[in-house]
Amino acid sequence: MPKIAFNKLYLTGNEKKYILDALNRESISGDGYYTKKVTQLLEKRFDLNQVLMTTSATHALEMAAQLIGLKEGDEVIMPSFSFSSTANAVLKEGAKPVFAEVRGNTFNLDPADFEAKISSRTKAVIPVHYAGISCEMDQIRKIAEENKIYIIEDAAHAVNSFYQGQAAGSIGDFGCYSFHGSKNFVSGEGGALIINRNQSELLEKAEIIREKGTNRSRFLRGEIDKYSWVGEGSSYLPSDLLMAFLFAQLEGIDYITSHRKRVFDYYQQHLKRFLTEDFLEVLPAAASNRQNNYHIYYLKFKNKKIRDFVLKQLGKKGIEAAFHFQPLHASAMGKRLGYQKNDLQLTNNIASSMLRLPIYPDLKEKDLAYIIKNLKLIFAQIKNAGV
Repeated sequence: MPKIAFNKLYLTGNEKKYILDALNRESISGDGYYTKKVTQLLEKRFDLNQVLMTTSATHALEMAAQLIGLKEGDEVIMPSFSFSSTANAVLKEGAKPVFAEVRGNTFNLDPADFEAKISSRTKAVIPVHYAGISCEMDQIRKIAEENKIYIIEDAAHAVNSFYQGQAAGSIGDFGCYSFHGSKNFVSGEGGALIINRNQSELLEKAEIIREKGTNRSRFLRGEIDKYSWVGEGSSYLPSDLLMAFLFAQLEGIDYITSHRKRVFDYYQQHLKRFLTEDFLEVLPAAASNRQNNYHIYYLKFKNKKIRDFVLKQLGKKGIEAAFHFQPLHASAMGKRLGYQKNDLQLTNNIASSMLRLPIYPDLKEKDLAYIIKNLKLIFAQIKNAGV
């Protein structure tokens, strides 16, 4: 019986070469040679205004929350179907996360519920581009502009995804990328903050926050002859060794994406016919005005009982599959914020009835065939036994 991992690290072949080069250059700290190369590549490839590499998407979100001046009493609207970092970035500034419902076909923030949750205290919205498929950014942007609300895009899943030709992360006021080991393009840990507002004072403030509260960035550019402590900040710079690894990954962006698409399309080709069955409700699909980066392939079943049965049966066959986010509103922290477990019923239903299949560039055709073969057998069991 084969053992098919849920996720596997893909190497382009240049990672060790660039890390060794960074060592030879003695370029291992933040904002070194490879950090600059990664920054330039991202800005050019995705037509981004300003990129600041960070140690994680979590830290990019935290920086964005600081840059908009969040304070106690402010509210930030976000989907509950997200990772804890989305909410923690807001809590750390003393503000309150306000959880909104998602759309049943994309698991992305529902613009209508976002609008309904706006109050006089709303300072920002954080749309999360789930699974690499962009949110309804035209609607979200229109609502935000009408209500003078900042947009911080949580594009942790969405590097190399596009909405109407614009890169995810480039549409709101700020964007946040992740290069965690679970993402499409990785550095183990790592992220990026994208600043889309073309304001020099905003960039200077971001550099100070990122550089431990100092103006070291100006010093490195030769604009001042020494640097000092000038404001609040922390250490958000990734090691240049990680950026050397990431540069190799980003050089392979087209190859990695095309092979993830190959896996995604194989699943879609063999599974879409099961949408006519009453046990399977949703498969991922991007609208014609969106370009997917094929980060996740998921199946949403009718209920938790069916999902759990499929997970268990796949595991018996050596196929690693996984569920995903547990709703933030239903967590222990969500309860402390005043939410009840039964709030946001669509989010609860999605979280309890979806699973993710393996998807990575090295997933072989024979392994894909084995996964589909077993899914068909499991689906037959569901139909015959009425699971």
